[in-house]
Amino acid sequence: MRNITDTAQARAWNGYEGTHWAAHHDRWNAVNAGFDRPLFAAASIRPGENVLDIGCGAGATTRLAARAAAPGRALGLDLSGPMLERARALAAHEGLDNVSFTHGDAQVHPLPRAEFDVAISRFGIMYFSDPATAFRHIASALRPGGRIALLSAAEPEGNDWLTALGALGDILPIGDFAATGGPGMFSLSDPDTSTTLLRAAGFRDVRAEHVRASGVWGATAGDAADFLLDTGPGRHILSTVDPATRTRARARLTARLQTHESAGAVRLRSTGWLLTATAHSS
Repeated sequence: MRNITDTAQARAWNGYEGTHWAAHHDRWNAVNAGFDRPLFAAASIRPGENVLDIGCGAGATTRLAARAAAPGRALGLDLSGPMLERARALAAHEGLDNVSFTHGDAQVHPLPRAEFDVAISRFGIMYFSDPATAFRHIASALRPGGRIALLSAAEPEGNDWLTALGALGDILPIGDFAATGGPGMFSLSDPDTSTTLLRAAGFRDVRAEHVRASGVWGATAGDAADFLLDTGPGRHILSTVDPATRTRARARLTARLQTHESAGAVRLRSTGWLLTATAHSS
């Protein structure tokens, strides 16, 4: 893949992290699907429109966009080869012929100018090494008056999964999962930062709406604990400690997650900023 500026993110999402998300795409979609309703309500995709999905992953939102836009088209763009391979297979299985996927860095990938009516993203915009450049590039791909509906993670303390992991800080080298500097999950958790960047990129009518949703992380507390600790960061942390400490950590995390277990599922709340704006008409 040429034209990459996010080399660190490309390594992660084409390594274990991307492979894990591709293999467990259904579980990650269960985690994040609660945000689909506000995202698509804000995007207001109409039949015949062309949609760009930024950081599309395994393509759940791209396929939803394709259905809403038909006979228009949806293009999913992502750094992760493993997730895009899964996205293409899922789209083919569902018989969607108005969706395609491209392997690329949204900051610099050569997108057709003024091609798209709408750009969406479900938590794919927080990992840009240069968000100012990324948002300007996205703006250039939108037609005059085109719209964006982009989700980024909000305040770290609004996420039950992070609170649960934080309870392991005395036995595991958790580090700072909630870091707000540089590319990472909470890099755009300050809405003033995001809205300022979007205005500087040439967008108007910029708004940030705080949204919440609960996602299903597992069938039982033990299942959810195993899933959390098997993600890329969790797996790395566990690799630094001895087997007894790993067992202790899993047991404590399971106990913390039991308070969220009900009716055959562990549901954890997450929060986000829903960023909306319109591309300038000239």
